[in-house]
Amino acid sequence: MLENSSEMDEIEQHRRVHALIEPTVLEIIRSLHLPLGSSGLDAGCGIGLPALLLADEVGPTGKVTGLDQSEELIREAEQVVKQADLSDQVVFQRGDVQQLPFEDNTFEWAWSASCVGYAPSIDPWYSVRELARVVNPGGTVALLAFSSEKLLPGYPLLEARLNATASGRAPFVSEGKPEMHFMRALGWFKAARLRNVAAQSFVGDLQAPLKQQTRQALIALFTMRWQNMENELPEELYKVYQKICLPQSPDFIGDHPDYYAFFTFTLFTGYV
Repeated sequence: MLENSSEMDEIEQHRRVHALIEPTVLEIIRSLHLPLGSSGLDAGCGIGLPALLLADEVGPTGKVTGLDQSEELIREAEQVVKQADLSDQVVFQRGDVQQLPFEDNTFEWAWSASCVGYAPSIDPWYSVRELARVVNPGGTVALLAFSSEKLLPGYPLLEARLNATASGRAPFVSEGKPEMHFMRALGWFKAARLRNVAAQSFVGDLQAPLKQQTRQALIALFTMRWQNMENELPEELYKVYQKICLPQSPDFIGDHPDYYAFFTFTLFTGYV
């Protein structure tokens, strides 16, 4: 039996979820048409898994620099890249995306996934200007984030209530200013005077029967999306959650032979 999802640490959760979203993220990266041999910035790189995909896209003569504020995540990312034998192509350093430790026009593109505009402590207006500052004229700035999901088919009320909890609304726990929400990023790009600003959503999905790795990823995604919501659900809905969302339950929804679910990522792009 798999361990309860609450026992997974954050790094393991991200590792498992990445296995689920990787095909979609790869499709998104390929849509950017990053030049072969180019150098780019992965701002808010986390444990470095997207950096591997970016490195593959720019080829063996390209360079990817990952930046994150967390020393723990940087150490993990360095191990990930070492295991992939890409340490010469992908490098990491600690830094603040709101005060990038790079000169103007350092990179040919900049990418930020689930960080700029998605982390509540980061000012998206200033951060987009910083990303644009370190990218060469004509280069690309791209922001990506998880934007929606339908993970509990047949249980619309439960999923709606889960998404209305503090964790489900994260990173926008409070309403705040509407223009600060990630889905308003077009305004940030225009304010930074980027051109050809565009937005596009990409869909990833999963269908029964789930492979073991996909099942583990789904459990991790449930944990990441809906943490500590016990006191925010009516008792009857919490009982349904326990019945269909806990991996040890005989009625775990991912084990249903008719299970189908999807999620979306939204990509915002502009050119310096």
